[in-house]
Amino acid sequence: MQHENRFSHEMIEIFKDGDLIFEEGDIGRDLYIVQSGEVKISKNFNGKHIELAKFKKGDFFGDMALLQSIPRYASAHASGETRLLILKPGGFLLKIRRDPTFAFEMLQQLSHRIKVSNDRTMAIIQKFDLPKDEVQKILEALDGQQ
Repeated sequence: MQHENRFSHEMIEIFKDGDLIFEEGDIGRDLYIVQSGEVKISKNFNGKHIELAKFKKGDFFGDMALLQSIPRYASAHASGETRLLILKPGGFLLKIRRDPTFAFEMLQQLSHRIKVSNDRTMAIIQKFDLPKDEVQKILEALDGQQ
């Protein structure tokens, strides 16, 4: 891994294929923007890693930890040589102030991710022909309503 500091609030890091960027449960609030290469996001589930997403040039990740101040929800690994722009929390706010379209583009991507997640949930419900009442109970439990 190589890195170069640009400003105090942002830097560039280059990762080799398979390098760990961050691990599920890590503490950190940096936002990552893929400049080249690819990043795979995976979550440990019952001792197995399930790939949740792949991010390519122009995509960002690390937003959950940044925006919610929570530990990393999943692990991130480089796929091939990958160059990332890393924004510290203060740099993120500065970037939004300087470039409001960046915030709008983030909202568009986040909205798209929610839609994809909802579509995946519906596909699982249909595939396994789950009863509506059971699905509703599960969704309410996940939402903390029970």
